[in-house]
Amino acid sequence: MRVMRIVLLLSLALNLAVVGLVAGAALSGKRFAPPRYDLSLGPIGAALSEEDRRAIGARLRDQPGLPSGPRARRRMMEEMLAVLRSDPFDPAPLAEAMAQHRARSAAVLEAGQAALLERLAAMSPAERAALADRLEAGARRPGRSRDGG
Repeated sequence: MRVMRIVLLLSLALNLAVVGLVAGAALSGKRFAPPRYDLSLGPIGAALSEEDRRAIGARLRDQPGLPSGPRARRRMMEEMLAVLRSDPFDPAPLAEAMAQHRARSAAVLEAGQAALLERLAAMSPAERAALADRLEAGARRPGRSRDGG
C-alpha cells in the first residue's frame, strides 16, 4: 500500500509539472517551436534576417527543376515504407530510393547556396557587416565549441 501511495504522489507531481509547463508557455505568449536546422545554408542561414530567409526561400520556390516539397517527400516516404514492410525484403528498391533522396538533397543544397551567394552579393557592406556580427554572436553562444563540433 505504501508503494502505491508513492507511485500516486509521483504521478500527481508529474502531472502538475506538465500542466505548469503548458500553462506557463501559454501565459508567456511565446509559441513553442522546435529548433530550425537550415542544412542548405548552414550557420550563415541561421544568422540571416527573416526578410533575407524569405527572399532566398522565394528564389528557391521559383527555380524550375528543383524537387517539389511535401508531396514528393510523402511519396518517397510511402515508397520506402512499402519496401521496408515487404517480405521477402529486397534492398535494391530501398537503395534506389536513398539514391534519389541523396540527389534531391544535393540539388536543394546547391540551389540554396547559389541563392544565398546571390543574396549576399546584393547586400550593402553595412548589411554584410551586420550579418557577420550576428554570425559571430551565434558562434559564441554557450554550449557551442569554437571548432564547430
